[in-house]
Amino acid sequence: MGATYTPPTIVDAMVQWASLQTNPDRVVDPGAGSGRFVVAAGRAFAAASLVAVELDLVAAVLCRGHVAAAGLSERCEVRAEDYRKLALPSLPEGRRTLFIGNPPYVRHHLIDPHWKRWLAAEGRALGLQPSGLAGLHVHFLVATARKARPGDIACFITSAEWLDVNYGRMMRELFLNGMGGRRIVVVDPTAKPFADADTTAVITCMEAGTNADRIAVRRVSDCSRLSGLEGGRLLARTRLRKATRWSRLTRPGRRTPRGYVELGEMCRVHRGQVTGANAVWIAEKYPGRLPRAALFPAVTRARELYEAGGELRVPDSLRHVIDLPEELESLGPEAQRQVDAFLAWAKAQGAHETYIAKHRRPWWSVGLREPAPILATYMARRPPAFVRNTANARHLNIAHGLYPREPLSGKLLRRLAEYLSENVRLEDGRTYAGGLTKFEPGEMQRLIVPGPELLAAAGGCLR
Repeated sequence: MGATYTPPTIVDAMVQWASLQTNPDRVVDPGAGSGRFVVAAGRAFAAASLVAVELDLVAAVLCRGHVAAAGLSERCEVRAEDYRKLALPSLPEGRRTLFIGNPPYVRHHLIDPHWKRWLAAEGRALGLQPSGLAGLHVHFLVATARKARPGDIACFITSAEWLDVNYGRMMRELFLNGMGGRRIVVVDPTAKPFADADTTAVITCMEAGTNADRIAVRRVSDCSRLSGLEGGRLLARTRLRKATRWSRLTRPGRRTPRGYVELGEMCRVHRGQVTGANAVWIAEKYPGRLPRAALFPAVTRARELYEAGGELRVPDSLRHVIDLPEELESLGPEAQRQVDAFLAWAKAQGAHETYIAKHRRPWWSVGLREPAPILATYMARRPPAFVRNTANARHLNIAHGLYPREPLSGKLLRRLAEYLSENVRLEDGRTYAGGLTKFEPGEMQRLIVPGPELLAAAGGCLR
């Protein structure tokens, strides 16, 4: 059910921040779990009524026990229901509610279609563009926005992915408009803030109905340094509105030197082809023979690029990907016989029934891209490798290909690959829990590199 139990250092920091903003008349803890937030808030706000909402019946029992042991039962109601359905009585004018907690984290494909329709309807009612790819934590923020009144305070810790991904646009819009975003505190992904879950974390602080001109952003390297949520850099609200990736804004910016450009101005970046069944389409796994014209040396493992030493010169060590023409009638008689035998074997392996095969026409034609002059890894716990592809190898989706928009000489391509290898950092990508970093094609195109003139005049001294 997406439950992760929040360490006391994080709970205390969030309650402390809330206490600096308001002395609430009511505290609501969505997805209360064992009641860590509602108990901490109950101790901090002695006059507030408390509402803990928890759908998991076992956790709700634990929460009731925790509340009772803390001596808060008389003013705390534990509601065993779905937070999205929760009806809160209106408070008298001037009284405020604090929404605080750790909403459950459940990916979109485990969410019932009924609730996806609910999100779409509720999101549109708030003037948002909902996404069916949103996780459950987005549902909880939307539900809070529907329940909150101007002046109410909200402080949540969630997975940090919404800061950067496309579905997170809805949450970013809600943070800026309606929920009155005030502060963002990102816990570095390498810190593993939750002992029982391998996930990222961001704390968002909001005051409903306000629109602050500047919003504080802060990054902490580990939870032990999270003594409070104050501090950080102040960014103009308009800057966040324009940005598509917010996690970068929590780091000091880098100036673009004269003569440098975004990589995308020089090269298109394309992810390699998806076969749908590598066990079939990588030729070394097929027991029979195939026409040479159907076999393409290809980078099929990231380590092949890491081990290339900056340049992939010969394809001898690479495996071959089978890429058949769309029109099989163009093959000669012997090639046709070999291909027919292969396709019968591939069907026996279920290759024609994979999701990818069903969505390409015809199913047997993988459609490899032309060789890219530069190949790059894009997911690892170390910076990407950028490799000159003088072997003219194709690549699968474990790598990106860099394709110059205008012709570049071999010397300029080599210097560009060397610059990228020496200067791209992990923080330039999207870092997941445990330090795994990913560069989507669009993100790689935003890397800052020397322009062609600088590359031509560099002589190996670019940094």
